[in-house]
Amino acid sequence: MTQGGGFVTLASATVHSGRHGPPGSPQDKRSRPVNRSAGTWFLVLPALIPILVLSVGPLLYGIALAFTDAQSGRTRSTQWVGGLNFQDLLHDTLFWDSFRIGLVWAFGVTVPQFVLALGLALLLNQNLRLRWLARALAIIPWAMPEVVVGLMWRLVYNPDAGILNETIRDLGLGDGRDWLSGLATALPAVIVVGVWSGMPQTTVALLAGLQNTPHELHEAAALDGAGAWRRFRTVTWPVLRPVALSITALNFIWNFNSFALVYVLTNGGPGGRTRLPMLFAYEEAFHYGQFGYAAAMGCVMVAVISVILAVYLAGRIRGGEDR
Repeated sequence: MTQGGGFVTLASATVHSGRHGPPGSPQDKRSRPVNRSAGTWFLVLPALIPILVLSVGPLLYGIALAFTDAQSGRTRSTQWVGGLNFQDLLHDTLFWDSFRIGLVWAFGVTVPQFVLALGLALLLNQNLRLRWLARALAIIPWAMPEVVVGLMWRLVYNPDAGILNETIRDLGLGDGRDWLSGLATALPAVIVVGVWSGMPQTTVALLAGLQNTPHELHEAAALDGAGAWRRFRTVTWPVLRPVALSITALNFIWNFNSFALVYVLTNGGPGGRTRLPMLFAYEEAFHYGQFGYAAAMGCVMVAVISVILAVYLAGRIRGGEDR
């Protein structure tokens, strides 16, 4: 019995080890469920906490604030008013005027930015002498803070001693004008500054896309007799299009949310001709103390940006499916 029992025990152990392997073997590791979620969250947490604290938290607080009558004042109580702020916003012609100005500003800056940046990127992609210096000079406006850019261009547009009016007088084209205070010239003058200051980042993105275009395709197209425009349309643009769509969408969102540059140049004047939505919300919050109403404006702008992002992402997904 003892020998038989021992034999049965040994056989059973042998069969068990043949199925699962010894402890620590690959078979034994595969048989144990591995929980990697804790380690993953531990690695993501350092990057996730700042996003939650500095982005998601303020966003949720601002949305909640939009449904209250919050105003400035330490002793003033805050009451829940539901959608009253949004109802008032629908009938606020000043806000919708600023919204229209914001769209004109965003399109007026984004489109010339892209066209000029594309031309500059094509030029900087050529084998020119001192190309490295030209590339370095092209990104200088990008490296300058918006406040510095605004102050510099205020000097350029100065009606008495600005370089623009001095040039106009020297050329005999007139006495110049007050570009930032004129009702007809303020918005175009600010748009010019926006194009100049934002063009370098678009140029860098498009230049990176151009450098990813295989040179052999250009040579093959040239051997087939394709001109410069045909080579751009059939070889360069298909490779550059995803980059162009991405940077254009980001530029539009960034320009629509502009604040510092226009604030320094005109502070929304003259007569509200350059009052962008962000400036209008800023005035409502910090000049008049209507925090709840200003938060409602912010919610409307977030909704508009979300729609633009949704359309952009849908187009990218549809384009990926078509390919």
